[in-house]
Amino acid sequence: MTRRPSPLLLDCVAMAMALLDVWAHWDIAEPLRMACALGAAVVLLLRRRQPLLTFLLTLPAVLLSDAVVACLAALYTLASLSRPRTLLLLCVLAFAFSDTTALPSPNLDLTRLARLIPFGYSAATAAAAVFLGQLVRTRRDLSLRLTEISEARDHQQLLTAQAVLAKERAQLAREMHDVVSHQVSLIAVRAGALQVGTDDADTKEAAATIRRLSVQTLDELRHMVGVLRAPGGHPKELTPQPALTDIQRLADSCGIETELKTDLPEGLPATVQRAVYRTVQEALTNTRKHAPGAKARIDLLHADGSVRVRVTNTAPTQPPLPLPGAHHGLIGLRQRAELLGGTMTAGPTSDGGYEVCVVLPADITG
Repeated sequence: MTRRPSPLLLDCVAMAMALLDVWAHWDIAEPLRMACALGAAVVLLLRRRQPLLTFLLTLPAVLLSDAVVACLAALYTLASLSRPRTLLLLCVLAFAFSDTTALPSPNLDLTRLARLIPFGYSAATAAAAVFLGQLVRTRRDLSLRLTEISEARDHQQLLTAQAVLAKERAQLAREMHDVVSHQVSLIAVRAGALQVGTDDADTKEAAATIRRLSVQTLDELRHMVGVLRAPGGHPKELTPQPALTDIQRLADSCGIETELKTDLPEGLPATVQRAVYRTVQEALTNTRKHAPGAKARIDLLHADGSVRVRVTNTAPTQPPLPLPGAHHGLIGLRQRAELLGGTMTAGPTSDGGYEVCVVLPADITG
């Protein structure tokens, strides 16, 4: 995109051209005419703020001398900033009259061809300046109109995208309510029945855990359905985001024998706390799915301005359950870590287990 010259620079160029025109027609024997021409060149500095006044102040220079550049520049500016064509026509006639009239003894007889031809040339010169100014004004108006059209088109595209998004949100909310909520409700009911109908203590504890997690999931699903159905979906509508204080509860309720070790200080950024929680949550979920019977160890360390999250599980003692999975969990953890300027690694350990490690930069606030 080309950069336009500054208005002050253009004013200086116009004044320099007018002064050059005065110098070309300089006559020391006529100080009044020369002073009038010099004044017309200097008054061009006002042409953007007072275009009509500037033209009227430069007109005497055309009438008294042969320096016409200042008046033509003022006429061009007036045409580029004004719309009334009648005013511009009068200005063209005034310039042609002044250019073909010699003071102090005017001689303008348009009935004679010898006087009519110079008048026509002067009028054509002034008309060229007017046409050029009108062309610049039309170009400027078209640019503004194109900008308005572009903004209106972008706004329409935004509205269309929002309408499509609202439709998808409504469809997703309907699917979550009709399918996912129904299935989780059945799980909660069956877990409650199992808890009541069994005498085995371990089975009762497992059924209670399943029922508690199912009820918690239902609450989160209902809130999420409300968020999806609400117009706008502002961030304040979301459930309270997890923090470091929730990790202990997560470890206790995950259904895995877990050891937690942490020395993370208070005051970590909220984004880092959420990333730590989601990392631990995803690692424990993968352990439950892919390593039944394994034990997990969670190490949360803070050193050298970085937070290190390491979740390690032992080798499974039972065959894994055939649970569905899209393999997006670790990908999401890596993307979240990279967005925060950190790194994420994951892979099997030498003893047959698995390890997930995330390192995040963390500046303690407050």
